[in-house]
Amino acid sequence: MRSISFEFFPPKTDEQRAQLDVTAAALRARRPEYVSVTFGAGGSTLSYTPDTVRRLSEDYGFEAVPHLSCMGGRKREIAALLDLYRDLGCRRVVALRGDLPSGMATYGDFRFASDLVRFIRAETGDHFRIEVAGYPEVHPQADNAERDLDALAEKVAAGADGVITQYFFNADAYFCFVEDARARGVACPILPGIMPITNYSQLKRFSDMCGAEIPRWISRRLQGMGDDRARIRAFGQQVVADLCSRLLREGAPGLHVYTLNRARPTLALLDALADAGHDLEARSTRGLGVADAAELSAA
Repeated sequence: MRSISFEFFPPKTDEQRAQLDVTAAALRARRPEYVSVTFGAGGSTLSYTPDTVRRLSEDYGFEAVPHLSCMGGRKREIAALLDLYRDLGCRRVVALRGDLPSGMATYGDFRFASDLVRFIRAETGDHFRIEVAGYPEVHPQADNAERDLDALAEKVAAGADGVITQYFFNADAYFCFVEDARARGVACPILPGIMPITNYSQLKRFSDMCGAEIPRWISRRLQGMGDDRARIRAFGQQVVADLCSRLLREGAPGLHVYTLNRARPTLALLDALADAGHDLEARSTRGLGVADAAELSAA
């Protein structure tokens, strides 16, 4: 069996909270190994991630995994968050460099994700399993691929236990990245990040920001579909299902799906993979909680 995990972002409005509840209920029946929660950097938004972690853990029975970002952060703030997450029962975190929060001119006490990983290990020992980010198509701010791979190796040497990649649509980029990482001594699991395709303008905006490449043939076909959401969803589902099928067939340890707090694209992907004979389930689970919500739908 290969593992499946999901990523959510912390809601900030009542409407977003309601959407997350519907999505969490619908995806709970798929028994993910864990769900990660992205980090809201700066000011009052610091509370959104812990609140969401608590909600997903207590209300839905997920192993909820918080993201930690070091950009603009101080050691005392990160230490306090680590204490909070330990009190919430978290045993895994995702440690990222992140982006410098708007309005902040200095990096804070950490410059790189490897610094954050070392700090987590120094503060908490082996309490947390630490996941870090990897970039099959190279981090957009890296000088070149070699420097980027060196940075990944440093994060693992600092104490990281696993890697979750940025999303991509070229399987060869992932397999080449894994091979090069292994050559640098990175022996831990490298889990491919997967982005469902449901909206071309949104996907292009995200990809421009994070440096993920949309292959020209995909981009041109999506452009030709205009505002036909049904065609875009059907085409995107097939493209991503084919990508995931190859990844699993050729040795990827599982999939980490960026849900954008929407259930339907993820459910459609998992159903397509099941039809293709790929079994995905958690290596460990905290149970389904109250009621099986498989019949719930999410927009």
